[in-house]
Amino acid sequence: MKTLKRLTLSAVIAMLAAVVPTFACTNLIVTPGASTDGSSLVSYSADSYGMFGHLCHYPAATSPKGSMRPIYDWDTGKLLGEIAEAEQTYNVIGNINEHQVTIAETTFTGREELIDTTGIMDYGSLIYVALQRSRTAREAIQVMTDLVAEYGYYSSGESFTIADPREVWIMEMIGKGPRLKGAVWVAIRIPDGCIAAHANQARIHNFPLNDKENCIYSPDVITFARKQKYFNGKNEEFSFAKAYAPLDFGARRYCEARVWAFYNMFNKEVGEKYLSYITEQSDEPLPLYIRPDRKLSMRNLQLAMRDHYEGTPLDITQDLGSGAWQMPYRPSPLTFKVGSKEFFNERPISTQQTAWVFVSQMRQSMPASVGGVLWFGTDDANLTVFTPIYCCTTTVPECYSDKTADGVTFSWKSSFWVFNWVANMTYMRYSQMIDDVRARQNHLEESFLKSQKDIERRATELYAQSPEEAGKYLTGYSIACAQQALTEWRKLGEYLIVRYNDMVIKQVNPDGSFKVTPEGQCAPVKRPGYPEEFNKRVADETGERYLIKKEATH
Repeated sequence: MKTLKRLTLSAVIAMLAAVVPTFACTNLIVTPGASTDGSSLVSYSADSYGMFGHLCHYPAATSPKGSMRPIYDWDTGKLLGEIAEAEQTYNVIGNINEHQVTIAETTFTGREELIDTTGIMDYGSLIYVALQRSRTAREAIQVMTDLVAEYGYYSSGESFTIADPREVWIMEMIGKGPRLKGAVWVAIRIPDGCIAAHANQARIHNFPLNDKENCIYSPDVITFARKQKYFNGKNEEFSFAKAYAPLDFGARRYCEARVWAFYNMFNKEVGEKYLSYITEQSDEPLPLYIRPDRKLSMRNLQLAMRDHYEGTPLDITQDLGSGAWQMPYRPSPLTFKVGSKEFFNERPISTQQTAWVFVSQMRQSMPASVGGVLWFGTDDANLTVFTPIYCCTTTVPECYSDKTADGVTFSWKSSFWVFNWVANMTYMRYSQMIDDVRARQNHLEESFLKSQKDIERRATELYAQSPEEAGKYLTGYSIACAQQALTEWRKLGEYLIVRYNDMVIKQVNPDGSFKVTPEGQCAPVKRPGYPEEFNKRVADETGERYLIKKEATH
């Protein structure tokens, strides 16, 4: 705390401005009535360069009355202060608790003058403290808003997804500025049968002022905006997003575009209507939620998290930036200059700087410890394997632990590093290698899905006899799946380095083994060179430099 007090406000704002944009995350949301099996579904990617991907765990506990707990800033690890501890807390694994409550987030920053550096509760601490204290989404909203009111809010603007098996809410929150304790916020329940998303830009515009069942907000959310001269219209015209997070080019193209991509996947009519908003030809904002043209499965959400705008006008796999092998990634930063002109790269849902990703599945049709599954993976959603982590899990798999490795320490026992190893081999020769990666990925994920019904039947039987035994069973299963994915991915990496070594491709048999000569040597390799279209680009750019000029014959 002493260090923070010595910093000037401008210095802290500059520090936060440098940090926050790197946490560019995405949440995709499916309500029970919009899912194929009645699940609430929420996805999240923790996107940050330099962040180590691991699975956190807070065991259920009891504490003596009057106990205090320290609060450390989630992003920097700095001690912000301490708060009163709850006498009873619940088991939390990743971003889901034992009651199937899930909380995720994306940072929208908003007006920087509203950051309160004297607050104690940062956005990350709000998430995990609320998960430890809440049995429903509504309880979590109450816990979070009570905490910022009592202890102050340290972070910049934040959108939270707060879900349980029955309801899914989006809550947006921002502070009031230096030494003004508390925050202004709005929480809206997504109507059942709808889908929604947010991706680093505030999404709540107008909201109902007299519907406490579906919309909750801080009493001063409008009056404070008036006081700050952010808004001067009628109350019913008030837009949280316009007042507290004014739209700019980046918010529209880098952030709202990801929401548009999700909507476009599951309602083409909405996609066609709002493409003009993304391309700055219209100012009508995307709706907070839409009705999809079909119901979504958990698997649909996993695949949606792998999107790079493929097949849309924003597709990044077809231009020169994708290189010779249609790489759907671009190096950071998002903008670059050529002479006096500034250009940008698209920012899709799937991105290489993801530390970890999940799809949370919450089901009211079975016991809580069986119904809640965090389908978790380290590194980029596109190149990871989602493994099932049940919400009753009490032990972090070794491969997902931050005790196995860290951001500057490689380990073959760490899923984060093994998955990054394979991904970084794949990037530059993407179209050549992705089929091999996808085959192994699909095999693992589909095998986990195929086993799910039997595993949960057995767990439900055990639960009827002993909830504790069911918990042990599902914890063991969760650990086994995570370790299996790590083992298989190490084998995949070894296979890829052998098959694609030195920019050639070794031949394989139908069973996947490498072809050899009768003498046991490596069979002749394929030397495909660059794709034809890329060769044309090279020839057009270099003219006759590499042209073979045949001598005239006499």
